[in-house]
Amino acid sequence: MSQKIRNEGLRNIAIIAHVDHGKTTLVDHMFRQSGLFRQNQEVADRIMDSMDLERERGITIAAKNCAVISGGVKINIIDTPGHADFGGEVERALSMVDGAVLLVDASEGPLPQTRFVLKKTLDRGLPVIVVVNKIDRKDARVEEVLNEIYDLFIDLDASEEQLEFPVLYAIGREGLAKETLDGEGKDLQPLFTRILSTIPAPFHDPDEPFRMLVSDLGYSDFLGRLAVGRVISGTARINQTLVRIDESGAAKPLRVSKLQVYQGPSLTETDEAEPGDIIVLSGVEEVTIGDTICTTEAPKALPRIHVDEPTVAMRFAINSSPFAGREGKFVQSAKLRERLAKETLRNVAIRVEETEDKDSFTVKGRGEFQMAILVETMRREGFELSVGRPEVILKTEGGVKKEPVEHLFIDCDEAFVGVVTEKLSIRKGRMLNLVNHGSGRVRLEFSIPSRGLIGYRDEFLTDTKGTGIMNSSLEGYEEYRGDFPSRFTGSIVCDREGVGVPYALFNLEPRGRLFITPGEPVYEGMIVGEHNRDNDINVNPCKEKKLTNMRASGKDENVILSPVLPMTLERALHFVREDEMVEITPASIRLRKTVLSAKDRHTLDGARKKEKES
Repeated sequence: MSQKIRNEGLRNIAIIAHVDHGKTTLVDHMFRQSGLFRQNQEVADRIMDSMDLERERGITIAAKNCAVISGGVKINIIDTPGHADFGGEVERALSMVDGAVLLVDASEGPLPQTRFVLKKTLDRGLPVIVVVNKIDRKDARVEEVLNEIYDLFIDLDASEEQLEFPVLYAIGREGLAKETLDGEGKDLQPLFTRILSTIPAPFHDPDEPFRMLVSDLGYSDFLGRLAVGRVISGTARINQTLVRIDESGAAKPLRVSKLQVYQGPSLTETDEAEPGDIIVLSGVEEVTIGDTICTTEAPKALPRIHVDEPTVAMRFAINSSPFAGREGKFVQSAKLRERLAKETLRNVAIRVEETEDKDSFTVKGRGEFQMAILVETMRREGFELSVGRPEVILKTEGGVKKEPVEHLFIDCDEAFVGVVTEKLSIRKGRMLNLVNHGSGRVRLEFSIPSRGLIGYRDEFLTDTKGTGIMNSSLEGYEEYRGDFPSRFTGSIVCDREGVGVPYALFNLEPRGRLFITPGEPVYEGMIVGEHNRDNDINVNPCKEKKLTNMRASGKDENVILSPVLPMTLERALHFVREDEMVEITPASIRLRKTVLSAKDRHTLDGARKKEKES
């Protein structure tokens, strides 16, 4: 049996952390200090956040690959998302690396997503370098945070080798890291040194033929579909004939038209790919994540990437409102089906299922935030669609109904503990822990059903006057905890097509909070506001004042309406109930009843009441 050897000229690492702990900013400075850019070159911040949505929201949504050179060694870096909803991206990224750099905020400490991404890393047996970031914060508590990290490693059953992790202290936005808290820090050289000494070089069997696991997909207008992955063994060359082994085990031939490797955040062409490197291969069609690309002489599949089961489902349907087709480019169900199928190719955590209704689909994923990002992306591409309320996926085991349960962490001022605890207890939350650091802020821990968190974030921010921080991670499935109301208010529903009139809206304001402004087009079944009471009411927002000759001068001109908060996609998804949908177009977000006709809704309500009575 041949001896496996290491490729010492390479290192493959993932940078993992909770949301907003500084991963992407640290990678920026790794680029700058590795000599990738000229001294006077203008470079944008957060280079790796290339998507518009990532730049707008300040978070990483998709895992990105890049490479830097340090000490003559090429370091392939994968910047991963910190949000648990994008866990499929983390699992995909970890399949390509030999170690990880864990970033933890010096004040916030390890949070739920830190636990989530670290568990995935430890389960793979990867070595970890811990970087305590943002040590310049006024509220930094480095020693306490380090103890919390050790506790987290022990809690996640880390091996003895993994427990002896090296620690660095960093200020990511200034691009410096140091071995000791009191030491001098000038640059990120201590981090580069530690990566080269701690993260093992990729090893391979020199006698094995070429094999590569597809971990990501790309698309180029000039080259077609791109397969991204790590070379497990052997070498690949341009114009080489290979085969792709799919999920069923069938081998499909392909020809390599182009080979590319990462250099900084961009790609560069190469004639040959060496073992252990992360490459981008062109010339392969119909490839999916998890496929193996290997030689025709030795077709042998590698273990496929495993991802956690989806926990949230949402209905995607064509836009069937009277305003359909006015604002979007893509309105047909065939286009919607094609786009969702494309998403499943790129995102291993998304699943799409057909429904009895040929114009709608059930999309399953990790969380409501992941769904909102998918809908927003489609909206910007020109799609018109209607989506339902996110619903958790229930399981039945041994005749017992089970539901996904989250471990919720809340950081808020002492004054808001009462209102937060009250709201979460209504949603079947159970308090696990309360820690008061004596700084005026309190950290609360709850165990709560996932369905209890759908729609709660906006309410939480209102209750804590925008100062609260809320994070959660999936704990697993537990026995169903019982029903609770998702909303205590009803909807104000329009009963005809027309345009919102100031006089009518002014008279509707005492009934509740309105969502539309004067001049906005409306239709029958469209939700124009939130009713103060728990029942729905049908109203006429198009009603004008009857004019007569008996009028006082200036009496009717001064109608002052309350300002309307613009409807965002997340607010809309949180607001709708089971019998309501969100109509999404590139220009508008509207709320509507699933059944638009007031007469049909009245008939359905009567039928439901009869069923309950019988």
